[in-house]
Amino acid sequence: MSKLIVEERNVVVPGEKLATGMEYLPGNGSFREGEDIYSSQLGLVNVSGRFVKVIPLTGKYNPREGDIIIGKITDVSFGMWLVDVGCAYFACLNVREVPEFIDKGADLSNYYDFNETVIAQVIKVVRSKDINLTLKGQGLRKIKGGKIIEVTPSKVPRIIGKQGSMISMVKEYTKCNIVVGQNGKIWIKGENVEDEVRATEIILKIENESHTHGLTDTIKKALEEGTKNGL
Repeated sequence: MSKLIVEERNVVVPGEKLATGMEYLPGNGSFREGEDIYSSQLGLVNVSGRFVKVIPLTGKYNPREGDIIIGKITDVSFGMWLVDVGCAYFACLNVREVPEFIDKGADLSNYYDFNETVIAQVIKVVRSKDINLTLKGQGLRKIKGGKIIEVTPSKVPRIIGKQGSMISMVKEYTKCNIVVGQNGKIWIKGENVEDEVRATEIILKIENESHTHGLTDTIKKALEEGTKNGL
């Protein structure tokens, strides 16, 4: 008979048994040995359908196709920009992957300059070091104003919440526009600095307490208390 040994969001260590039986399948961060599934890393248990995964508690960003990321322009080269996305290698943004029409030979820094920040999507990854981006898509753009904070990339799913529920709640209470990059960079823009500071504090609280049970209720209470106190 198939059975889960641990509960969702439990912190597990390498070699810890997660499930038994063939009904469950090992996902990222876990492996099968006989009829049992074990953790291959330190992290949080995540059960998605039949798949049992372990989300690492620490580690650098590992880019995947389809990811929405926030990155900084670090170099302008012939026909492309290099973008720091927070992993071991820079990503490439080709001139063909921006929404503007750019004449041949134009100064690319007039469009996206050094140290400017963009919201982009990963469209190709080859061996984790050939990373291509695009700015063609809804919500993809150069960032203006607001602030950027950094969190551990593995904590991003918890910050976003199921179907975006957690970050939507933060947006609603703080009245801030927030974009969460899968690479752990988060852009926050509010009507005033106080709102941005409040959103920052709440997001960092989610990161620090991501392994705890009842986190949604804890964050909702903190947001409600802040609203009552005029924060």
